[in-house]
Amino acid sequence: MKDLHDAVAAEVGKVVVGQSETVATLLPGAEFSTRSPYPDARRLLDAGATVALATDCNPGSSYTTSMPFCLALAVREMRMTPAEALWSATAGGAKALRRQDIGHLGVGARADLVVLRAPSYVHLAYRPGVDLIGGVWRGGRQVA
Repeated sequence: MKDLHDAVAAEVGKVVVGQSETVATLLPGAEFSTRSPYPDARRLLDAGATVALATDCNPGSSYTTSMPFCLALAVREMRMTPAEALWSATAGGAKALRRQDIGHLGVGARADLVVLRAPSYVHLAYRPGVDLIGGVWRGGRQVA
């Protein structure tokens, strides 16, 4: 009977999470710095949750501003694919902020983007600590 109860609870949880407007914002840098267990991003994603990734840069629990490092942790420790991690760091973050003008490239978007010196975005997750930034644009203007 307990197995049936657990299965029903899991399915109900999937429906609730999948239909929720809530964005689960995960902070892999904080778990790294505090040696806390990483959240199960795979379980959230499989349940249909919208996930965002952020650095949570602060001197108390996560003193990093490196999004590539956080993407690498999300892939390695939280079982996200590189594509899921990149989406969560961009469009997922925009959803968490309830912003439609950022987090994607398209008509009406701000044209904030980073050009990588790498053959693929997957290098963000698989080459942590390596400076892959080739250029940065904010509002359509190159700033770095």
